[in-house]
Amino acid sequence: MGMSAKDERCASPTDEEWPEVEKAEKLARGAALKWASGVFYRPEKLEGLGHYRNRETQRNSSIQSRLKSTVQSYLEGVSTGLEQLRSAVQEVQSVCQDMGAARWALLDCADRFQGLQQMRALMAEHVQLASVVQVLPQLFSVHEVFSHTLQLLRGRRLLEAHAELMMMEHLRDDILSQLHLRGLSGAQATVLSYFSGLQELNESLAKQLWGIVGSSLQLVREDPVLFVTAVRIIEREEKIDDTLLLDATFLPPGRPKGWRQKFYHVLQETITAAHFNAVRMDAEGPGLARHLAALQRDIVAELRVVKDLMVQCVPAHYNILSVCTATYHRALSSHLQDILREDLDKQALFLLLEWVLRMYPSPEVMGHPDLLPEVDISSLGPLVSPELVDQTERKYVEKVKASVLEWMQRTLEVEFKEWFREEEPEMDHQGFFQSALPVIVVQMLSENIQVASLITDSLQQKVYNMALEELEAFLGRLREVLVQCGKEHQKDRTVPKHYVPYLLAMLNNNLALSSSIPSLHPNAACREVPASLRAALDKIQKKACQLLLEELLLDLQPLYAQLPSRKWLSGPQLVNSMCEVIDKYTKDFSHVRKPAFTLLLMESELLVASQYLRALMQKKMVCKSKEERGQLCERLLQDATQLRELFCSLGLDRRQQSLEAVFALRELICLKDPALLSLEVLGFITKYPDASDEHISTLLDLRGDISKDVRHLVLEMMAQNPQPLPEGYRPIFSTILVPAPEQPFCLRKAKCA
Repeated sequence: MGMSAKDERCASPTDEEWPEVEKAEKLARGAALKWASGVFYRPEKLEGLGHYRNRETQRNSSIQSRLKSTVQSYLEGVSTGLEQLRSAVQEVQSVCQDMGAARWALLDCADRFQGLQQMRALMAEHVQLASVVQVLPQLFSVHEVFSHTLQLLRGRRLLEAHAELMMMEHLRDDILSQLHLRGLSGAQATVLSYFSGLQELNESLAKQLWGIVGSSLQLVREDPVLFVTAVRIIEREEKIDDTLLLDATFLPPGRPKGWRQKFYHVLQETITAAHFNAVRMDAEGPGLARHLAALQRDIVAELRVVKDLMVQCVPAHYNILSVCTATYHRALSSHLQDILREDLDKQALFLLLEWVLRMYPSPEVMGHPDLLPEVDISSLGPLVSPELVDQTERKYVEKVKASVLEWMQRTLEVEFKEWFREEEPEMDHQGFFQSALPVIVVQMLSENIQVASLITDSLQQKVYNMALEELEAFLGRLREVLVQCGKEHQKDRTVPKHYVPYLLAMLNNNLALSSSIPSLHPNAACREVPASLRAALDKIQKKACQLLLEELLLDLQPLYAQLPSRKWLSGPQLVNSMCEVIDKYTKDFSHVRKPAFTLLLMESELLVASQYLRALMQKKMVCKSKEERGQLCERLLQDATQLRELFCSLGLDRRQQSLEAVFALRELICLKDPALLSLEVLGFITKYPDASDEHISTLLDLRGDISKDVRHLVLEMMAQNPQPLPEGYRPIFSTILVPAPEQPFCLRKAKCA
């Protein structure tokens, strides 16, 4: 079915205005054609065409009716809205008219409002005058109330006096507040002048209150009512302060009073002045001990009063026990620091350290059972800072060091003064020489270390370290005095008379000190002697041994001067005399304890052997014949054997003796074939590697039959076979100096032979 021209003309404007309608219509026609082609694609289906036409007609009619209904409801809503808008416009116009009328009415009444302002001012003045009339009786009675309040204060009727005082202050503050609000600041000076008596009353009341607070510890035991009255007055003033501070519009003069803080301040000042601001006491000796004992007694007694009585007289929020405890702690800390700044002796320093670190936190002071658990000292912090404690400990150690130094010096002087007595040193029950020196020194050091242990482990360790340092220095001074005494003795061997016994006593003292030093250590599990101290002890032992050996050598020297000689070859008289001297000294050595005795024996044997060899190397004798060499060998054998047996009988093993070098030397002398001398010398220097070519050359001179070629061969062999010193080797030849060869006489301007 095609559209007519009229329909096309009608559709054209719509299609141009709504292009979607044309698109939708085309889609609908396309969908209808697709549906119809699918349904009527066979001829027999055309029979149902009428049925389909009726059904679609009904559906279109239903859709059109629903559309008409929807459009109708929309049109009715639009009509209602237009009617309401029309009504609102009319009401707005009416309100505008009424507002204009009211504006003109207000403009007409503006002149009448000017007259009301004068009435308002009169009304305000009337209110002020009414207020003044109401307070006039009170104002007229102000001075009378002042006098009455002053009488109440003099009679210590503090609560009544404070009530009247508060009334007068309230009256004054109310007047000042009214003046402040009305901007009449100029009149405030007049009011303050009229109420000037309030300042005197306040000062008088405050003076009495602070006097009561200052004697509060006594009052709570004797008359707590007066103290409670003072606290009540202070609390009243605190409430007034809090109220005025919350109202920030006006703050009367003299506010806030802050009497609660003043209460704390006065209480703290009273405690400090009572115990810690006294006239300077004696910081040394018993004066300090009495002062600390008094502090201990008073602090405990007063804190017990605070805990048992004062706490019940003040509000809980005062925390009065904590405040008093902290006050005592701070004041005591400052007081002790002032004392510690003075130059104190060691007893005073010890007392202070003991009191601060031991006594103060103990059950005798802050840990007293009557104060627990309310008083917790751990919350107060240290009474004295760790830095000051360490500084005080160092001062104490320095004082102890000076005392120890003085005592040790005095002990040293007494010790060497006894050397010049006519008697030998005392013996112990075992027959060993000894003196009181090690006992005095160790006891003195041990006592100081033990005393320091009563304070802290750190102080004990400091004193222990100081003790070792001073002991080491003492040993150094002891060695110096020993050296000086040895020099004096060399000048006159009769002074001191018992020189050797006192040297032996010194060795025993050294052993006693060495065995006692580990007992000084604070830790029983660590008893090692420091290396430097061991070295100092070794130096003392070596010096004493050296002086003893020098004595032995001085007695042996005349005998060594006689060998080698042909007289010496003729008999054993010389070696017998040596044995007698050695035996005499070793009998003295028996008064020394075993370690030192063994050392002395070994060193004596080494001295005898080395001096024997040194005497042989002095080039005093050369064998002139084979028979004389035989006598020399026999003499060497007999001397070495006799000396060796002597030392063996004294307890020195052959393997520890240096006399074996004499036997080895004898083998060199007794060798019959000089051609084998190189091998013999090689064996000799292998056993004694410290023997130099000068030593060998000098010893070979004793034979008297060594040619230059043989000597050259031997020395060349030694140069080709240098011998290292084995570990633990005891040198013997390196201590022997070979005399320089004599230079042949030369004429002037002539060649030397």
